[in-house]
Amino acid sequence: MSINRILKVSFPNKLIFGNGVMTQLAEETIQLNCKEVILLTIKPLQSQLAGFIDELQKNNIVVITDTSIEQEPTFSDFRRILSELKNSNADTVIGIGGGSVLDVAKLVAAQLDNTQTLEEIVGNGLLKGRNKRLICVPATSGTGSEVSPNAILVDDENQKKGIISPYLVPDMVYADPLLTLSLPASITAATGLDALTHCLEAFTNKFSQPFIDMYAFEGMRLIASNLEEAVKNGQNKEARSEVALGSILGGFCLGPVNTAGVHALSYPLGSMFHLPHGLSNALLLPYVMEFNYTANPKKYAEVAIALGCRRENTDEETAVAGVAKIKELIQACGIPARLRDLNIPQETIPQMAEDAMQITRLLVNNPREITLTDAISIYNAAY
Repeated sequence: MSINRILKVSFPNKLIFGNGVMTQLAEETIQLNCKEVILLTIKPLQSQLAGFIDELQKNNIVVITDTSIEQEPTFSDFRRILSELKNSNADTVIGIGGGSVLDVAKLVAAQLDNTQTLEEIVGNGLLKGRNKRLICVPATSGTGSEVSPNAILVDDENQKKGIISPYLVPDMVYADPLLTLSLPASITAATGLDALTHCLEAFTNKFSQPFIDMYAFEGMRLIASNLEEAVKNGQNKEARSEVALGSILGGFCLGPVNTAGVHALSYPLGSMFHLPHGLSNALLLPYVMEFNYTANPKKYAEVAIALGCRRENTDEETAVAGVAKIKELIQACGIPARLRDLNIPQETIPQMAEDAMQITRLLVNNPREITLTDAISIYNAAY
């Protein structure tokens, strides 16, 4: 841990976790004396949420529903939604869905009555407040957005931009793993590997913190030991629950420590080729690990132990076993292992590397410096 690094942790005021807790959310919302609620969610969840919405409306709570977010949200998506909602009298914003929906819900709650423009809040710590109550309910086990101070949007130049602020940490989180039972195997795999990457990058981060290491290590352990089962047997409630908890632990890592090289290099895959964020991370994770482990063999050996490897004679050998374990897990989950498997043109690698080098807020965290030449080499290794 850097002696100059100050630990700042912002947790939700209330976190309810467990199978079936979604049934308590309507009662809680009614008890809060909400008058008007903005609900951001996705179309596939509408039938599951019909009873929840009906219960609120029976108690004279106006519910405004938006289901327009279907992929990683852009600045223009957010501006459109905010414009449509600006005349509402909502006192509460509820996001129920994956990370994209939750990120937008967090920003809507902050920006509905905020005079700051979207451009003015992009970056770390620039948002000055939030007046609307914010409740987040994750429907995937991956992004950790429900407990993090982060929101990610794609800007007008097609670059991913982070908005990081303690005001984006929800007031309440209802995490019900049963909401993830209907997730397809491919999404379960990609989001689970995204959550695992959050934990792994926080644990090996240049600015890692012992307090956050506890969450990161346990998150890796939970996800690595349960993700394959959750992918192959989506109705296994125990596996779903363990992966969901691991995802939340990964979310706890994002504010105080954040991610590093894997995420920085994955951003261009999302912006240029619209690959899902979790899939982009999974494609690059083993190759960034191979590049990084020599910078801190001890930490990467501990990663291997968390992933279920046995300890070898040296930290270096153990760390290498951890990389192999990640490759095995990706294969077991049926995730494409190479950029070429997704028809990414190899000639785009230099441009991707150029774009990745702009993500300095994450690159600075990486345990080993990544130069433009290094980024090109990593992409080629992943190809």
